[in-house]
Amino acid sequence: MAHGEHTYRVSVQWTGNRGSGTSGYREYGRDHVIRASGKPDIPGSADPAFRGDAARWNPEDLLVASAAACHKLWYLHLCADAGIAVLAYEDNAEGTMADTAQHGAFTKIVLRPRVTIRASDDRSLAERLHHAAHDQCYVANSVKFPITCEPTIEVAAPAS
Repeated sequence: MAHGEHTYRVSVQWTGNRGSGTSGYREYGRDHVIRASGKPDIPGSADPAFRGDAARWNPEDLLVASAAACHKLWYLHLCADAGIAVLAYEDNAEGTMADTAQHGAFTKIVLRPRVTIRASDDRSLAERLHHAAHDQCYVANSVKFPITCEPTIEVAAPAS
């Protein structure tokens, strides 16, 4: 594992100028494109509640996705090290944001990974490794709101 400082560079280019820039709150689009060298572009906007395009990714979607993906990556790593063979993994994560007159902030993210492991593997250990993954997750360690995990572990049918 690489230790030390890591730098991530992205470009966010606003594409929502409808001709008069930000001359009024209703006069501009929230669309933007997120780019990083060598990667596919991500079409972005604001949440529809804030005049954004529901068909594009918003920062809130991306934060929840980042937490879920980071947890998954640590979980797979820890399972591989522990001899647990993960055969399938899907997380239906959900984030909650409170929007007040002063500011908005996330209040929680709940991860709901559904994991299938090999029939011969230790189901209890597979569940415990979610706690270890949470402790290692860079995103979970970087935010000031709780990220909880409600895993479901399924065991694959034994090979016949």
